[in-house]
Amino acid sequence: MLVLNCSTKLMLLEKMLKSCFPESLKVYGAVMNINRGNPFQKEVVLDSWPDFKAVITRRQREAETDNLDHYSNAYAVFYKDVRAYRQLLEEHDVINWDQVFQIQGLQSELYDVSKAVANAKQLNVKLTSFKAVHFSPVSTLPDTSFLKGPSPRLTYLSVTEADLLNRTWSRGGNEQCLRYIANLISCFPSVCIRDDKGNPVSWSITDQFATMCHGCTLPEHRRKGYSRLVALTLARKLQSRGFPSQGNVLDDNMASISLLKSLHAEFLPCRFHRLILTPVTFSGQPRL
Repeated sequence: MLVLNCSTKLMLLEKMLKSCFPESLKVYGAVMNINRGNPFQKEVVLDSWPDFKAVITRRQREAETDNLDHYSNAYAVFYKDVRAYRQLLEEHDVINWDQVFQIQGLQSELYDVSKAVANAKQLNVKLTSFKAVHFSPVSTLPDTSFLKGPSPRLTYLSVTEADLLNRTWSRGGNEQCLRYIANLISCFPSVCIRDDKGNPVSWSITDQFATMCHGCTLPEHRRKGYSRLVALTLARKLQSRGFPSQGNVLDDNMASISLLKSLHAEFLPCRFHRLILTPVTFSGQPRL
């Protein structure tokens, strides 16, 4: 195991990961954030350098953690050799197996290898798999002509609105998610549309892996073109900062899939896999 701390090497790693798209997108997004102030307190672990075969991004060990917070206790994985990834998993002190956490990646063997190692350590593993998407460059400003008058208004989210997002996110509804969303809003780009009272009615945020997520429009404000405008605006905002504009969508979310197709988003050949791993000591806790 090697923890990569050198800023010059981290910039070189970013360039190396870019040549491995799309499978490296999650790790690439995390490394980009590390190289731009590291607001989420991440670090990089590799099997070797510079000819690495596996790389994992994780929270810095000195960062404050909650053992039930799988949202923040998140690892992104990319490997050129799946055996090297398994060896990293099995090494002492690479993964904190004593807390609830998640592993993300875009490679097909991720689940089987991670599950095999986790089972040996008596952790339960829950897999969710998504279509992975990437937005083409948004070269022009999205059309906002239908936003007439002082409202509705296109802007960004405030940390004070994290509770609304926590209540409306299918993955939310708990203290850990509320804190996580507040951190995302404070650290990364977001976009929202506000009504005449200044309340958000449509929004999307960016996660710790530079992925567009939690795109939502309140039911009474749907079919107005808000989701389209929010998605294009956030994609353009990320692209203007040099980030890839990537996202994930569940196979049965037909409304979002139709929207993405209308935006000419590219559905990637690989799938996005999110594993939530829970030690048996926490298996009796409320489900996150």
